[in-house]
Amino acid sequence: MKRLSMLLATVLVLSLVLCACGSSASKGSGSGSSDNAAAPAKSSSELIKVGVVNNPPSESGYREANVKDMEAVFSKDNGYDLKTAYSLKNDEQLQAAQGFITEGVDYLLISAAETTGWDEVLKKAQEAGIKVYLFDRMIDVDESLYEAAVVSDMAKEGETAVNWLLDQNLSEYKVIHIQGAMGSDAQIGRTGALDAQFASGKMTKVVQQTATWDEAEAKKIVESVINSGEDFNVIYAENDGMAKGAVAALDEAGITHGVDGKVVVMGFDCNKWALRELLSGAWNYDGQCSPFQAGVISDLIKNNKTPASKKIINEEKGFDAKTLTQSDIDTYGLGE
Repeated sequence: MKRLSMLLATVLVLSLVLCACGSSASKGSGSGSSDNAAAPAKSSSELIKVGVVNNPPSESGYREANVKDMEAVFSKDNGYDLKTAYSLKNDEQLQAAQGFITEGVDYLLISAAETTGWDEVLKKAQEAGIKVYLFDRMIDVDESLYEAAVVSDMAKEGETAVNWLLDQNLSEYKVIHIQGAMGSDAQIGRTGALDAQFASGKMTKVVQQTATWDEAEAKKIVESVINSGEDFNVIYAENDGMAKGAVAALDEAGITHGVDGKVVVMGFDCNKWALRELLSGAWNYDGQCSPFQAGVISDLIKNNKTPASKKIINEEKGFDAKTLTQSDIDTYGLGE
């Protein structure tokens, strides 16, 4: 009897030990859940969420290069979760920005279709703790609402182009001015210097009309002037695509252009194909507009930098057909 009691006690102890071990294994397996389990710690390698509001790549060769640069820099390989929204309409861009804020991105990057209307959205981003960077174009908001603006000086681009035109010492300046999307920073800047010349009387405005960056629309504008019989000797187009459309209209009408031609042709953005037009003498001038802002912004984000000035200006220049070289095209040209 005594031996039986000892045996039963041993079995009971072993049962309790086995139950305890089973319970411990269940908690550590990760296959179950517990109301008291602590939430997993946020990994330092977690992707940085970036929302980019931009113009569509179809807008121009410049924009295509800009979009590709953004996608290359803000890639998963570089530690980013990139979300993009493209539109030429300001209201659609505003809605996209609000959507990114709702999603909870870490950073919001904006190239605005228009300079106005952004105050409330940027205030909401700030309230949500989302840092905002402007790129390519400025907008009319208090600088406290964004971390930095990596942009082109569009007004300087216009001044550089118009000063070059004045240096040509033409006997008269009868200008077809083809504008970009009205209200955009690029349009406002590239228009300003030319408007000053119209106001001073040094140049004559034959027509001033927007083609919204579109090649076909630019062609129609020039065709309309040709059909009206009004004389002109300068085409100032605010991007390369519109200059290309304008030249197509000249060619169809048999009007000479470029170096030693009747009509001076000017564009902006420095696509390689456009610079080749300069090199051949078919165009006269192209103004540089750098699309590469992503690397600068990524450096600010990754290194938590605060720039000395909130406005970081791309260094840019203008190119003259008479001095342009193949090396310039290889160095500064966009695309292929």
